[in-house]
Amino acid sequence: MTSKAPTLKPLKGNNMSDIKPSSMKSLVGRKMTKKYEFMGEKVTISKLSVAEVMDIQEKARALSEETADQDDSGIALLMTVIKSAVEGADELTKEDFESFPMDELSKLSQEIMVYSGIDQARGK
Repeated sequence: MTSKAPTLKPLKGNNMSDIKPSSMKSLVGRKMTKKYEFMGEKVTISKLSVAEVMDIQEKARALSEETADQDDSGIALLMTVIKSAVEGADELTKEDFESFPMDELSKLSQEIMVYSGIDQARGK
């Protein structure tokens, strides 16, 4: 007795050629975020985009040239980094920033830079 194996037909919509990989273009503008504890509260930080990093680097160069001997150049750069990456920080004024402990702002800024792939310790 000879038996013939049944022929399998592909299911509709199950053809591998119908599956299209995600387009990288669809990811443009998408933000990656994570929670970070700042002064006992969770804040949402975003990874900086290439454009934001370039903008921060440009501002850092300008600040270092213009205000090399002024103490507020560091706080101005911290404000730029934090306003770019922390949800709701773009609403803060210079006076608001000056009310925070400096070490907490520095830690937050460093976390943003590391999360964005710009590890300052490795960059030196």
